[in-house]
Amino acid sequence: MRRPRLPVMPLLLGGVMTLFLLLPILVVLGRGLSADFLSTLLSPVVMDALRVSLWTTLTTLGLTVLFVTPVAYLLARFDFPGKAVLDTLLDLPIVLPPVVAGVGLLLTFGRNGLLGPPLELAGISLAFSPAAVVLAQLFTSAPFYLRTAKAGFMAVDREVEQAARTDGADGLRVFRFITWPLAFPFLLEGLVLTWARALGEFGATILFAGSLQGRTRTITLAIYSALESDLAPALVLSAVMVLLAFAVLLFVRGLAMRRRPGL
Repeated sequence: MRRPRLPVMPLLLGGVMTLFLLLPILVVLGRGLSADFLSTLLSPVVMDALRVSLWTTLTTLGLTVLFVTPVAYLLARFDFPGKAVLDTLLDLPIVLPPVVAGVGLLLTFGRNGLLGPPLELAGISLAFSPAAVVLAQLFTSAPFYLRTAKAGFMAVDREVEQAARTDGADGLRVFRFITWPLAFPFLLEGLVLTWARALGEFGATILFAGSLQGRTRTITLAIYSALESDLAPALVLSAVMVLLAFAVLLFVRGLAMRRRPGL
């Protein structure tokens, strides 16, 4: 049986779009992965940005698992008044411009914001601090984990859980040994997406946390700052971000392939 010939026009348009999408990425890699890559990577500006991004994103992941997992389970397993509204509101940060998120965080937790004075009385100052970086990342990235975790809990076969309860397992044991392991591929995918979104966060962070080297200047903020002075760190950090993004996409695609029946 002869294979159908590829249509010329879609092939041509697809080639143009592929070139448009790949060419800037290849240029970034070509300029960033130069002979000075290692020396620039080890410079204080780059290392500070990597360190701040690493610990803030890992903190964001921990808070996401702690606070978002119960919400995802609640939305996946129970019906209650206002569920659709709550579900929509929790997805809202995904479509909000990050700058708007930064303004909202600043007006809520800033020194003159809604909760600013009570926090000041308690000796807590969030705006333009490392904690502000975490809050900005959490606000913009946690909904990605919520969506995949909710899908994971919905995908677990209720009959398997019921069989475990019939055998005498209580609710906590069923969740620990049945629900959590079966939903784990979805949860892991959500965490990877959340980490990638937190790593690339810019708009909310620069408004709410500022760009202080060694404290609040993440990779994306360091790239923006370096473009105004020394281009080398910006190129190296951009290349690192491209490689990390590719690794994240490859990992997520691998998880999706494993979830498909028969693979």
